[in-house]
Amino acid sequence: MTRPWTSTAGVEIPDLVPARLRREWAAAGRYPDKDLYRLFTEHADTHPDRAAVIDETGTVTYAELDRLVIAAAETMAGANLGPRDIIGIRVRNGRLGAVAELAAAALGAVSMPFPPGHGSRDARSLLRRSRATALVGDPGAHPRTITLTPHHPSGARPRPTIDPDSPARILVSSGSETEPKMVAYSHNAFAGGRAAYVRALHHDDTPMRNLVLVPLSSSFGSCGVPVTVAALGATLITQPRFDPADALRLIHEHRPTHVFGVPTMLDRLAARTTARPPGLRALVASGAALPPATRRRCAAAFGVPVISVYGSTDGVNCHDATTARPDPAVATIVVTDADGTPLPPGTPGEIRALGPMTPLSYVADPALNTRHRTPDGWVRTGDQGILDERGVLHVTGRLRPTVIRGGRTISPAEVELVLADHPAVQEATCVAVPDLELGERLCACVVPRPGRPHPTLTDLTTYLRLRHDLEPAKLPERLLVLDALPLGPTGKVCRTTLTELATEAPV
Repeated sequence: MTRPWTSTAGVEIPDLVPARLRREWAAAGRYPDKDLYRLFTEHADTHPDRAAVIDETGTVTYAELDRLVIAAAETMAGANLGPRDIIGIRVRNGRLGAVAELAAAALGAVSMPFPPGHGSRDARSLLRRSRATALVGDPGAHPRTITLTPHHPSGARPRPTIDPDSPARILVSSGSETEPKMVAYSHNAFAGGRAAYVRALHHDDTPMRNLVLVPLSSSFGSCGVPVTVAALGATLITQPRFDPADALRLIHEHRPTHVFGVPTMLDRLAARTTARPPGLRALVASGAALPPATRRRCAAAFGVPVISVYGSTDGVNCHDATTARPDPAVATIVVTDADGTPLPPGTPGEIRALGPMTPLSYVADPALNTRHRTPDGWVRTGDQGILDERGVLHVTGRLRPTVIRGGRTISPAEVELVLADHPAVQEATCVAVPDLELGERLCACVVPRPGRPHPTLTDLTTYLRLRHDLEPAKLPERLLVLDALPLGPTGKVCRTTLTELATEAPV
């Protein structure tokens, strides 16, 4: 391993992938070997009039975004920010997020976007553990926050000297650990591996137009600024927060080629759409398992393929636009036993990944590096899966979330997938509720399908047992009927809120 990159505040970020592999990927053309800011400015010079970002205030071209980024970089430099600083970014979806992230890259700094929200516990934890030098936020968000007020730049573009294998951005998990995980990715990992996964969704050389419904600061949302704009030179379409009616307006008005969202978002769009929009090539689902019923509803409503992405902040990606065969330009995926020995086709084991998109390491948490990375750089996902005889990946289970009922481990995702097929269920999520006798019980939280009678717990368990032959121990024992499932800052269903609601509901 080469010497760790070290921030101005003394945070070390080692690259756990052997340097020779990084160089081999660059030699094979799987890395552009350029930093994100340089790639962005090349696009701005090549097609200055192309729309770069479309947000609630209008359209900004690449030439306009270029000037905004230079001005923001001047503001950051005036606050004594520069190379090797880690800069927190907490803004709503839109051009400001793109400006902040690209300006940090222009200075040779590392950006750490994270979703805005009502609470501050995660923000304090992230800024403290990363030793971030500054926080960039929306105007008025916090008195100690740097705000990027648009102005005419007084100088030319910054010309930093940046190692493409150095950190570019820290991805923040949605908080499945006790504190949010921070994972550092290099410029090459974004512009190479992650860009390859997005590029494979598009089958010609016309510019993509990507409507990203999730927060741009999330792991899934990183397909926005560093990939869609910086790496691909395409058009990024956003809305400040997810709203189904407004998203459908954006789809028909701005004609995206691809719409990126978690399954719940896409399902809500399908329930409202009345016409197939022109120009749309595919819906792209990630962040949660895609129920077959949701895929069918979305495909029927929009008349385009619905692509399911298996991926995580930790550094793994595979999607069924390429028949779910792992793409070595993104990451090679193997299924192994507990000791790391690859298993023969059809044998279940742990999914591990290594390739051009593999991150450098976890930030400020050596224990996570020990737990989730092997000595030779492989990412240990903790997910269970099978590679079949055709090389197709089948994800069969995840370690979290789980329900422990009387010593029996239940996967809520397994129950959710079949619950979503029930004709009276529009959306379904399962959570654990505390139980004095068994430790935990499974609660089904459902949104009824409009125009259908509300299902009872007996309706659902009978359906699961007779139609899907679900084992009795996996059947929900509680039912919570809601008008809508609560969403967290990243656009995913907020399991914490659901657990609180289910726990407080009368039995």
